[in-house]
Amino acid sequence: MTEAAHAAAHAAAHATDEASVDQIREAVRSLCARFPGEYWRTKDRERQYPSEFVAAMTEAGYLGVLIPEAFGGSGLGLSVAVAILEEVHASGCNAAALHAQMYTMGTVLRHGSLEQKTQWLPKIATGEVRLQAFGVTEPTAGTDTTSISTSATRKGDSYVINGQKVWTSRAEHSDLMVLLARTTAKDQVARKADGISVFLVDMRAALRNGLTIKPIRTMINHATTEIFFDNLEIPASCLIGEEGKGFRYILDGMNAERILIASECVGDCRWFVDKAAAYAKERMVFGRPIGQNQGVAFPIARAHAQGRAARLMTYEAARLYDAGKPCAEEANTAKLLASEASWAAADTCLQTHGGFGFAEEYDVERKFRETRLYQVAPISTNLILSYLGEHVLGLPRSY
Repeated sequence: MTEAAHAAAHAAAHATDEASVDQIREAVRSLCARFPGEYWRTKDRERQYPSEFVAAMTEAGYLGVLIPEAFGGSGLGLSVAVAILEEVHASGCNAAALHAQMYTMGTVLRHGSLEQKTQWLPKIATGEVRLQAFGVTEPTAGTDTTSISTSATRKGDSYVINGQKVWTSRAEHSDLMVLLARTTAKDQVARKADGISVFLVDMRAALRNGLTIKPIRTMINHATTEIFFDNLEIPASCLIGEEGKGFRYILDGMNAERILIASECVGDCRWFVDKAAAYAKERMVFGRPIGQNQGVAFPIARAHAQGRAARLMTYEAARLYDAGKPCAEEANTAKLLASEASWAAADTCLQTHGGFGFAEEYDVERKFRETRLYQVAPISTNLILSYLGEHVLGLPRSY
């Protein structure tokens, strides 16, 4: 950890006031300044993983922000993690290679054994080991997680894994993977959420021993893959928590995931609004700045307002999560509002720039593509609306 980052983290670890978090924000912005638009354009163009950026963030201690001090981390709450990821995106960078380590961390922290935490958390905190892969989604199940078919069959002191996952981002760049698999078939359980277990898989040992990774090219540089399990044998000690209770563990972690993704969208919204406002002030057409025209100014102002509202909900969700209180409504609402705010801001920013918005050198088109993802993942807008309709408003279940 750098001296500046260590000082900021130390201050925040012993105080929860806004000034302490502001120190971390400033340190994150300073680090991100070392990775300007050209760095990200090159990575995007060549489909490369941002290894240098991940290493710098790890060295600064930001990827271990949720790991307790006893295991080598900073021991800070989700609210601080949210602040970090917001600043990464507001600086024009991309936290896609960072956030999974934060939200999968909750599964290990809350449900892992002492032995698992002792073995892995200190190494994750230093960056010796990366935990950035989350094996949940399957081609035939999609977001119907209880319908996954990847199986884990107990065999003495081992489990044998068979099946397939898709959209498992960063699998090629991660040492560990949190994996969801069925230990009891769906047709053999009383409730469809039963019989699902969570494992912490050492991918280094698994690769070419039953684990195959195949990259998927997409419209954004997200290092996503599909993975195949063919009689992959893992130690029984890889099981996290109790066998068959994994769906509940994952749901717990999904609230954190949605809050963290919302923070990235809030950061994107800030970046797009600032970029659009700056361009609208200096771009001269018909002898005056285009921002003088209400047709240009009003959409930017609206995007700013939407971003501010989404930010409030995101930090409220993080506050509830840190307090150990129910926050599913707030986490889902934050993700919904923030993803829509960032997408509206992206569209406004592109429109403000006109033809120049499509030029790589302005970074607008790259960020435009990146933020569009969050209308779909890690949970789609329609599924959030379904959740709110059924579980918050008491409407009849639609699926």
